[in-house]
Amino acid sequence: MNLDEFKVEVEKLGIKVTDDEINKLEKYADLLKEWNEKINLTAITEKEQVFLKHFYDSLTLVKIIDLTKVDSLCDLGTGAGFPGVVLKIFFPNLKLTLVDALNKRINFLDIVVKELNLENVTLVHSRAEEYGKDHRELFDVVTARALSSFPILLEYSASLLKVHGHLIAMRGLNDSFVGINALKVLNLKINNILEFKLPFEESNRTLVDVVKIDKTSLKYPRRYAEIKKKTL
Repeated sequence: MNLDEFKVEVEKLGIKVTDDEINKLEKYADLLKEWNEKINLTAITEKEQVFLKHFYDSLTLVKIIDLTKVDSLCDLGTGAGFPGVVLKIFFPNLKLTLVDALNKRINFLDIVVKELNLENVTLVHSRAEEYGKDHRELFDVVTARALSSFPILLEYSASLLKVHGHLIAMRGLNDSFVGINALKVLNLKINNILEFKLPFEESNRTLVDVVKIDKTSLKYPRRYAEIKKKTL
């Protein structure tokens, strides 16, 4: 996906692309390639692939939620900053929190945030379940891209969400989203499931919109060993 194709496809999502945003994305892509030689951030570093599989893919969240009406967003297991940093570039209104368990990635993201002059971004070095235990009902939206199994992601995310907040899970097509006990236990419900294909390469994507309908019990999220031993 070259720059012209990127602009066309993003505008199909209802997002107007400015020169400033493109400049930030190009700088981001350069930083990603440079830092990927030092630490393992992504297997995808070729620029046109970065624009398709990282940048465009991150923006597909707008297919399922209106980010102009969202105040606070947490990106769990953000890795190299996807989708959180890309969303922040296009929706500067977001108060963004990026959480990752690997400090090297957080150090990289600190450079990205400073180089791109992004404001209201909080970087957190923590495991998802540990962060969720101590930061309850803070976010309008929590998102995660291919983080853990779906039931485990629900447990990681539920406590972080405000009541009526949304978890937007970015998944592949192999997950099952029905009959999951974790939804009932954590006071969550699936609001919408959207399946689509990325342009050009036609790879499959799924967005799952999960709404928090009531408070989550203080016993969740459990410790990692307990979560792995017995998934909800």
